[in-house]
Amino acid sequence: MEEFRIAVPQADVDDLRDRLARTRWGSEIPGQGWIRGVPVDYLRPLARYWAEQFDWRAAERRLNALPQFRTEVDGQMLHFAHVRSADETATPLLISHDWPGSFALYLPVVEALREHFHLVLVSNPGVGFSGPLTSPGWNTARSAAALNEIMARLGYGRYGVQGTGGGAAIAVEMGRQQPARVIGVHVNGHITFPLGDPGDFDGLTDAEQDRLRRLQEFRDDKMGFNAIQSTRPQTLAFGLHDSPVGQLAWIAEKFTEWTDPSVEESVDRDLLLTNVSLYWFTGTAGSSANLYWEAAHDPAAWAPKEKSPVPLGVALGVTDITIRRYAEREAPVTHWTELPAGGNFLSVEQPKLYAEDVRAFFTGLA
Repeated sequence: MEEFRIAVPQADVDDLRDRLARTRWGSEIPGQGWIRGVPVDYLRPLARYWAEQFDWRAAERRLNALPQFRTEVDGQMLHFAHVRSADETATPLLISHDWPGSFALYLPVVEALREHFHLVLVSNPGVGFSGPLTSPGWNTARSAAALNEIMARLGYGRYGVQGTGGGAAIAVEMGRQQPARVIGVHVNGHITFPLGDPGDFDGLTDAEQDRLRRLQEFRDDKMGFNAIQSTRPQTLAFGLHDSPVGQLAWIAEKFTEWTDPSVEESVDRDLLLTNVSLYWFTGTAGSSANLYWEAAHDPAAWAPKEKSPVPLGVALGVTDITIRRYAEREAPVTHWTELPAGGNFLSVEQPKLYAEDVRAFFTGLA
């Protein structure tokens, strides 16, 4: 395990700005809005701000205020920030992010959480400074085992886990693999599916019916990113790795579609660009896309799994599609909160609600 500080060469910063300035902008069908993808009149000013006003060095200093480390696990270099609480008796808590997020998305909640937790903010395998991937096979189970190993190397015998979206799937699997060590798993943006069992749809509430409707809408109209990353991630990688505007559009679309639509600019622009910059400077667009290929081609992904005995806490933003009875198949749900605001990127959109719910779930667990 070695200490780590972010130090992007100035030549890379200059190259990014030069590429942004030389973007070859295409046309679009008039009046299409967002229905066919990211509009030019949204992306062009955002790219101009990234090139001319966004201060990467300020973002770098903010990230480097967190103690960071890297360690090799199962042949892959993994990166994480380790922020200890002033309270030595605090509960250790590992947080696993979603795609296309990063550990940077937890900057807004670090101070609130460190009052009660020793924080381990990981960069998931293949993402940011935990990438690029050096071998195939990094599915959910392998990622979970690697993150459990990080906690063991830090000397934490008992700890909690929190995860968002794909990070939530890793978090649940961490508890399934290490039930004697993981005291509880808290998730948000957690996707659950009906499995075709008798009674899957019996007695669903109106709210649950609406979540299923939005799940179907997501599968019908918003899964393009998943389809290409699950089948041809390497082909996609050439464009995203070479074009910062391409990388920006690929990520910004998700921050628009997966956040609370009732809140204008629910994600701080500089934090969004910090997140995109991490993918750009580390060259992990293709590496992170390959995680979808691994999940889609993992024979164990949809196989029946033993129910984890570890308590599960679920926080739902207004855009979430989690169905409680489906989540109960994975682990015993002992905490369920339907929040009044926020979407998939809850730690950024509603940091106070996020921190309060994480704290409420883990209170009393040991």
